[in-house]
Amino acid sequence: MKFLITLFILSSFAAYAADTKDMNTANNPLTPMLGLNFQDYYTSSLFGSDDTANAFLLRGTLPQKIGGLPQITRLTVPYQNAPRPGRDGVNGLGDINIFDIFLMKPVNGVEFGVGPYFVFPTATEDETGAGKWQAGASAVAIKPGDWGMMGALLTYQHSFAGPSERPTQNLATLQPFLIYNLPKSFYVRSSGVMNFNWQNGHYYIPIGAGAGKVWKLKSGTIMNLFVEPQWTIAHEGDGQPNFQTFMGLNLQFPLGH
Repeated sequence: MKFLITLFILSSFAAYAADTKDMNTANNPLTPMLGLNFQDYYTSSLFGSDDTANAFLLRGTLPQKIGGLPQITRLTVPYQNAPRPGRDGVNGLGDINIFDIFLMKPVNGVEFGVGPYFVFPTATEDETGAGKWQAGASAVAIKPGDWGMMGALLTYQHSFAGPSERPTQNLATLQPFLIYNLPKSFYVRSSGVMNFNWQNGHYYIPIGAGAGKVWKLKSGTIMNLFVEPQWTIAHEGDGQPNFQTFMGLNLQFPLGH
């Protein structure tokens, strides 16, 4: 978090307030710009446990074309602090994941994207990853407007290889999000990620209520700083997040710079 604050302060000296278009660009996962995101989930309360957890996510996005088809590739590298019952928590690299979204033509102002999703068993500790090779699919739908935007990101993953002693992975996530633009480049947001483990029946459904601010640097880079507390309103299974805080600094770089 200290790194995010330092980067924010340094960048602010060369920034000015963003307009509505820039604000939507900053929050739209289908924006065709180079991206570098520093994001963090701090879970201060877990169901059935006195432990806490933390996941720092380093994310990069790359717009590209293959066979003339526009697409956006997103790579996520997690570093986690995971609880261990009766012992101190453990720190380590998590499972790296990547999705490749192919951009479709908008329909009635709604933007769409679909593509494959992969998870690699890169975790350095058993508690920070699943230990399985996984594959699946991802899909995004976005409805932008002058007021902001609404949409959802859906992913599904299933394991197909890995140690037999590690549990089979059969997971889906759904992230509905709502962004409402405010004056002076501020906005309010809700983007809780619902998690469903079809293998053991565990799930949790959070709802978020946060805020953020967007700047545009003189170089054309767009900077988006936000914080969003999230409360779980329904769940099944111990160890699921009860209350967590999602925060981050997203940077988008114009192509050609």
